[in-house]
Amino acid sequence: MIETLNGIRETVNFKSNTHLRLYNNDETAFYPNHWHAPLEIIMPLENAYPVTCSNKSYIIKESELLFITPGALHNMGGTPGKRLIFQADFTILYSIKELAATLTLISPALHVTAENSPAIHEPARKLLLEIADEYFEDLPLSEASIYAKVIELFVLIARHHSKVSIPMNNSENKQREYIERFLFVCDYINEHFNENLSLDEVAALSGFSKYHFSRLFKQFTNTSFYKYLNKKRIENAVDLLMDSQHTITDVALRCGFSSLSAFIRMFKITRGCTPSEFKALYSIKWGEVRNEDLPDENENFYG
Repeated sequence: MIETLNGIRETVNFKSNTHLRLYNNDETAFYPNHWHAPLEIIMPLENAYPVTCSNKSYIIKESELLFITPGALHNMGGTPGKRLIFQADFTILYSIKELAATLTLISPALHVTAENSPAIHEPARKLLLEIADEYFEDLPLSEASIYAKVIELFVLIARHHSKVSIPMNNSENKQREYIERFLFVCDYINEHFNENLSLDEVAALSGFSKYHFSRLFKQFTNTSFYKYLNKKRIENAVDLLMDSQHTITDVALRCGFSSLSAFIRMFKITRGCTPSEFKALYSIKWGEVRNEDLPDENENFYG
C-alpha cells in the first residue's frame, strides 16, 4: 500500500486530478514507522487491525474508525482482513478555522468506537462508506462531494468533543457561547504561537479569569495552556526542520522559543528525539546545516 517512501516519509500518490486516495486494502503486510502530510482514516471491514501511532497502540475492530492526523508517526498491519484506508490532503480545509482547531484537538489520533463515542460512531461509519462509494464510482464532482463529507465528519467530531469536554449545567446558549470562545482561543494560539504568549494574555482574550480559563481550557483540550502552546510550536518546528535551508537555531526562533536549549528540551519531550536526530531520521540533507547551529545533545536533559 505504501507506494513512495523516502526514509520514513510517505508521499501519497493521489488519484488523478484529486487530492484524495482510498485503498480497499486486504494486504497482510506490516507497514513500518512512517508519516505523511495527508489526513488518514482507517476502518476495518473484516477482522481487527493493529495500529501504533506516536507510541500508542490501537486495535481497531470492525466498523471502528481511527483518525490519524497529518505528520503523526505510525505503523500498522501484519494481520489478515479487509479495511478501508482513506487519505486526504487537509491543507485545502485549513482556511476553515474551526476545522483546523478540531484537527489540533484530536492530534495525533482519535479512535471512534460505539463504546467511547455512541452518538457519532454510526454516522461517522456511514459517512466513510459514502466516501468510498463516491471515490470508486468516480462520478462528476466526486472530489467536492467527498470533501463535503470530510467536513461533515469533522463537524460531528468537534461537536461531540465540545459536549463531552465541557459538561454544562447551564443553558444551551451558554454552552454554545463557551464553545465559541474556546474555538476562538485555539485559533488565536494557532495563529500567534510564535509570539511571546502568556496565560494571562490569552485568558483575558477569552473573558475568563486566569484560573477559570485554565480549568476550562484543560477540559476542552485535554491539556494545559502551555502544553498546548508548545505542541503547536513543535508541530511548526517539524515542518521547518524538513526544509534543509533552516538551521536548528533559526527554527527555534521562528517557532517562539526563547532559547535553543528550551527548544531542544521541549522537542525531545514531545517527539522523543532531538531536533538534529529528527533531521537525520527524516532523511534531511546535513550539508546545509552549520555545525555551530548543532547544540551539544549530550548535555543534562533536565539541566
